[in-house]
Amino acid sequence: MSQVTLRADGGRTTGSPEARRIRRTGNVPAVVYGHGTESRPITVDAHDLQLALHTEAGANALINLEIDGEKPLLTMARVVDKHPFRNEYRHVDFVAISLDEKLSFEIPIHFEGTPIGVIEGGVFSPRRTTVDVLTLASTIPDFVELDVSGVQMGESLRIEDLPQLDGVEYPDDPEAVIMSVTVPAAEIEEEPEEVEMLEGEEVPEGEEAEGGEEGEEGSAEGSDEEASG
Repeated sequence: MSQVTLRADGGRTTGSPEARRIRRTGNVPAVVYGHGTESRPITVDAHDLQLALHTEAGANALINLEIDGEKPLLTMARVVDKHPFRNEYRHVDFVAISLDEKLSFEIPIHFEGTPIGVIEGGVFSPRRTTVDVLTLASTIPDFVELDVSGVQMGESLRIEDLPQLDGVEYPDDPEAVIMSVTVPAAEIEEEPEEVEMLEGEEVPEGEEAEGGEEGEEGSAEGSDEEASG
């Protein structure tokens, strides 16, 4: 994975008023720590930060942080606080890393090809579009490519079906489903429910048999005849 360089200014004071002042000048308050590095508050240019975080690597970009002209420190932007409405960064945590230490990264999945089941009328149903990988910072893949062209109707691909990459591990459950091809909902016919009356079961109110009503009428007529006789 390629690395980008980002210049930073150190020695800023902390606190909300100072953070607001920094943002008004087109910069972003930040902090760097980790891997034996003492926590330091810094300031980075908002435009330069935007460029650093919008490479193909995205949030997994390796950033060489140059603080006040010192020797670059290899970092990653692990905590990024963005404004809820505007496209701007409010604060960033840079974490120093080592090229010799395996770390966990979230990598996008690129689906390649058209499944056989989709060609036959099925529906492509992705369960996830990213996957966690455990690897060195120097071997982080920009993405994981998954060939789905052989998937038929009703079949799925799982974590265990992802391609094996040098130095890359998939820590998630190997049985976890990534994508599947499902039958269109319109083709799923619902079977009518059969209502079976058990012997001795009471008939719901309002659903008495017609014979019962006739019996009541006949009984009433018999009473009238007896009365007249």
